[in-house]
Amino acid sequence: MAFSQPQPTSEPSREEQARAVCLRLLTARARSRAELAGQLEKRGYPDDVSARVLDRLADVGLIDDVDFAEQWVRARHVNAGKGKRALAVELRNKGVDGDVITATLESIDAGAERERAEQLVQGKLRREALTGDDDDKIMRRLVAMLARRGYNQSMAFDVVRTELAAERDRRRV
Repeated sequence: MAFSQPQPTSEPSREEQARAVCLRLLTARARSRAELAGQLEKRGYPDDVSARVLDRLADVGLIDDVDFAEQWVRARHVNAGKGKRALAVELRNKGVDGDVITATLESIDAGAERERAEQLVQGKLRREALTGDDDDKIMRRLVAMLARRGYNQSMAFDVVRTELAAERDRRRV
């Protein structure tokens, strides 16, 4: 009876496994380096393995926190209507460096932020039944909506006051 030698298994190394995890995560959406590092740590990969994998992915351009921050800000400002303050918090939670956050948020000027706030308020007011003297209630609700999205309070009050008056005028005609 002849015993055969066990064939060596070609198990992927920890580094290959970590790279596969990162690539799978990056397939779903862009991620910051800190997000990927957190995911690898959560899965039990040693710091040295994670660092090598993340460095390699950065070298080939798959991880770029500046590009990630720009994409995030553009998408969240346009699609979700987020203000600068909310975007800064989101990026900080994603592990993006403070200097990168500051530089990225400079791309949104005050006029563009105000314009987006006006669009949000106009959209809400179109669906609002403006009956009687409920302006205070509507004002509080719309200012709170803008505040939750990261717009500063003084601009939110000004935008809501202006748009509410414009909507009342529009409906009178």
